[in-house]
Amino acid sequence: MTAQVQTPLNVANLQDAYKICRAIAKREAKNFYYAFVALPPARRNAICAVYAFMRKADDLADDESFSREDRRRQLDAWLEEWHAARDGAATSDAVFVAVRDAAASFRIPFTLLDELIAGVTMDLEAPTSDVPNTTAPYATFDELYRYCYLVASVVGLVCIRIFGYSDPRAELLAEETGIAFQLTNILRDVREDAERNRIYLPIDALAHNDVSVDQLLHRPPAGTNMTITAEERQLLRAIALRAEGYYQSAQELLPLIDRESRPALWVLVTIYHQLLKRIEKANYDVFSKRISVPKFDKLAILFVGLGKMAAMRLFKPLSSR
Repeated sequence: MTAQVQTPLNVANLQDAYKICRAIAKREAKNFYYAFVALPPARRNAICAVYAFMRKADDLADDESFSREDRRRQLDAWLEEWHAARDGAATSDAVFVAVRDAAASFRIPFTLLDELIAGVTMDLEAPTSDVPNTTAPYATFDELYRYCYLVASVVGLVCIRIFGYSDPRAELLAEETGIAFQLTNILRDVREDAERNRIYLPIDALAHNDVSVDQLLHRPPAGTNMTITAEERQLLRAIALRAEGYYQSAQELLPLIDRESRPALWVLVTIYHQLLKRIEKANYDVFSKRISVPKFDKLAILFVGLGKMAAMRLFKPLSSR
């Protein structure tokens, strides 16, 4: 499906809402924002609105100054407000105003946004180390895949509606691209997640590689002399190999979306894939320090992406002009 942009009804109010969402994305999005910049304005506004919506849901779920029960109540109340707004109720929430317009303009099913919230709430429902005998929520990779689908693949399915596509194959490829991104995030954040009593690596994979949940939860702090074990490397390498396979779907997705959106997706895929490669280059030692793609490298990737965008506009097919 090719994205269709409609003229907003209340331009002044709507533009203010989009401006707020762009500011949120610029401040918080990190890897994502470099891709947003490579989009034409209407699509950039829409994707910033979706990001701001996701950011709010994440923040509500992750605010550990509240109990899990309180966070769930706050998230439920926020979701109720969103459902009222999406159904046409008046709202002063700039994010709701912008997302409602973006969903209408780019034909984004509200069910996808609900699935995204369902993914966020899984962290509030998942057992952690403070629950007796249960420290890791995902027994198998299939269970982890479902979590990754809700928190990342759904984002991909929303994004391709903003990017525009006509070939239905794009949907499965977008789903698998989301899996690649989320597995990369999980690998990068193993230490930080464990410090918060969260384990996302499947229990059967831990057992297969002779790594215990307790071993991950009670590692010495970063910067100590405790080195990664051979078994931990083997475990993380197995997850990285799965991620590498899903990045192939990202490459196959690129030519299936609208030409003017391809540079943005290329930027995003390139940054995330480079992050995975940095983890691999570090021999999977994600415990000594947090691995990231340097800002200079991200800017270099963005520069190439903007060049691709300029070239696509310059050499736009005559039938599209």
